[in-house]
Amino acid sequence: MKKITISSTIIILFVSFSLLSAIDNKRIEDKNLEFIQSIYADFAKGNIPAALQKFDPKIEWNEAENFPYADGNPYTGPQAVLEGVFARLGAEWEYWNLTEQKYYEAKSGEIIVTGRYKAKNKTTGKIINTQFVHMWTLEDGLVTKFQQYADTYQTVEAMK
Repeated sequence: MKKITISSTIIILFVSFSLLSAIDNKRIEDKNLEFIQSIYADFAKGNIPAALQKFDPKIEWNEAENFPYADGNPYTGPQAVLEGVFARLGAEWEYWNLTEQKYYEAKSGEIIVTGRYKAKNKTTGKIINTQFVHMWTLEDGLVTKFQQYADTYQTVEAMK
């Protein structure tokens, strides 16, 4: 009888710890999603310094291959991202809005965001409405990696 009781207790404890672990993992996932959503909110408000503070000092940032700002890939560190990507967007586009975002948690832990870029080029006056996918990697509460996938053709054509 003791063996059954001990085994039953062990099974109950194992199931309880598994459930607690699943709950804790869900809380981490929710926090990660909220963290990435806060970065998009910072951008929407034009608060670039707040967004940059959420980047690891050694962040590795990659623009999509053939995207106009991929010439500096990988950008390493928040200052490199600011100068190589954000400052250029501000200088070359009348506006650059991200819309229709949907947020996903990958099994590997990355946060994936899909949406659209809606922007108007200052020089040509051409407007884009193009799809994007962003993949964010987080460690110790900061973004350590970013990978963009986007319709590069539409963006490049709008700049000609």
